[in-house]
Amino acid sequence: MNSKILISILLSLSLGACNDKPKTKSEVSEIAVQKDVPQTFQNKGHELVYTMVEKVGNYDTLSSKKDVVYTYTYTTPDGISDISTEKYIFDGELSYGEYKKHERTLSELEGTIEQGYDGSEFWLKHEGDLVNDTVSLKRVAFNRPTNFYWFAMFQKLLDPGLTYEYLGEKKVDKKEYDVVKITFTSTNKKPTDIYQLYINRETGLVDQFLFTVVDFGVLETPYLMQVAYENIDGVLLPTKRKYKKSTWDAAVSDEPWIHVTWTDITFNNDLHKEDFRK
Repeated sequence: MNSKILISILLSLSLGACNDKPKTKSEVSEIAVQKDVPQTFQNKGHELVYTMVEKVGNYDTLSSKKDVVYTYTYTTPDGISDISTEKYIFDGELSYGEYKKHERTLSELEGTIEQGYDGSEFWLKHEGDLVNDTVSLKRVAFNRPTNFYWFAMFQKLLDPGLTYEYLGEKKVDKKEYDVVKITFTSTNKKPTDIYQLYINRETGLVDQFLFTVVDFGVLETPYLMQVAYENIDGVLLPTKRKYKKSTWDAAVSDEPWIHVTWTDITFNNDLHKEDFRK
C-alpha cells in the first residue's frame, strides 16, 4: 500500500479513536450544564486552551449555528484525493458526506458514495443503493465521527476527560509560543493520543500542533499539523491545513505535505434529522 495513503488512513483512525462515539442527547445536556458552573482550571495549560477556544468560538457558539454544509478536499502529495460535501447537525453530532471523488476512501466503489450517521446508526450508499458490507460500514463508522471531530476539534478540546500540561515557552520561526500537552482519558487502559498545541502568544491561536497515532503503536513518531484560519460567521475555522511526520521538537521531515481544505462553508442551512437517515 502507498505509504502516504497509509498515513492518511492512520490519521483518520486516530482521530476517530479520540471521538469514537458521538455524544448522546443526555451527554450533550450534561456538558451544557457543566458550562453553567463557574470555570475552574486544572493548570495554566488548561486556562490557555480555554482562552484559545473562547477566541475561535466555543461549542456554544458553534452549536448556535445549528448545522453546517461545506466542501471537504483531502489531497496527498501524489495527487490521490477525496472531495466530499459534508453536512453536520451539531446537536447529536449527526454527520453526512457525499463523495464525488473518493480515491482514498472506499476507492473500490466506483461512482458516488454517501455516508451517514443519523444519531443511532451508520450507513453507506453506492449510487443510491444501500451497502451492507461489514468492512465498508466499519470505515464509515470511523469516517463520520472523525470528519465531525476535525471540524469541531478546537471546541472539543474542552470536552470532559481531558488532561492538560503546560510545557513552557518555545520560539519557532521567530514567533513565541506557549506549548500545551493534552491527553485523553483511557477507558480500557490502552494508550491514547497525545496532542501538543503551539499557541501563538501574540494572537492566542494555535498555529500548529503535534499529534500521535497510537492505534498502530506509532508512539515515537508524531505528526505536525499547521493551520490557517478563516472567519466564517463569527467563528474562526482552520480551513487550510497541512501535515506530515515530525519530531517532538516540531522538526518536520523532508516528506511533502498532505493538504486538507474546507471551502463553501455555510451555517444555519435548516437541516433536519430526517436528512441524515438512510
